[in-house]
Order: sequence, then structure tokens, then C-alpha cells
Amino acid sequence: QVQLVESGGGLVQTGGSLRLSCTASGRSFSGDTMGWFRQGPGKEREFVAAINWSGSNLYYAQFVKGRFTISRDSAKNTVYLQMNSLKPEDTAVYYCAAKSTRPMSQSGYDYWGQGTQVTVSS
Repeated sequence: QVQLVESGGGLVQTGGSLRLSCTASGRSFSGDTMGWFRQGPGKEREFVAAINWSGSNLYYAQFVKGRFTISRDSAKNTVYLQMNSLKPEDTAVYYCAAKSTRPMSQSGYDYWGQGTQVTVSS
């Protein structure tokens, strides 16, 4: 059974940082694109960042450029999202996703995690 498990969420003040992790089990995703999405309160889920299998191609939503960094450790079957300079509008459930041919599209991903809550207080 394939599972993606996110961790690292929590409560942080404006301007603070968090590092999210997503570890996969049940199969290797070393050859696949992995991504992060988020869903804020009362909002639709949206793309945040994605990384291709080698880490050579990175994709970011405009609203996180310069603040968030996606990376991966294929040996650990894990993808990370380093989030700096957090703002209250970054408050959301953050989801990890794996295996896609369309990195910025939700519908392109085959596997999803359950999400981890990030709350940024003002």
C-alpha cells in the first residue's frame, strides 16, 4: 500500500519558518515528480511547488517565490518544503502529492497525502 505522510506543520508567528516533510512508503518515487499543494480555510486547493525526479526542474506558485524552497532526498523517498517569511495568508492544510506528468496541476498527480496543518498567527 502506497502512503505519503506529511509532517512538520504547526503554529508559527508571522515572519517565522517551518519545514514540511513528506515521506513515501510502499513504492519508490525516485523517478517521479513530487509536489506540494495547499488548501486555506474556505478556499480551493492550490498549487504551491513541485520538483522533478532529478531536482533539476523546480516549479513555484508566484505567491511563494523567494520564500519557499522545495527539495527532495530520493534515497529517503522524501520531499521537503522549506517555508520562510510566513504570512497569515499562508495558513492552510498542506498536501504532498506524487507522480505526475503535469507538475502544477492537481489532476495530474496519482498519489496524495492526508495533509498537515500550517497556521501562521499575526
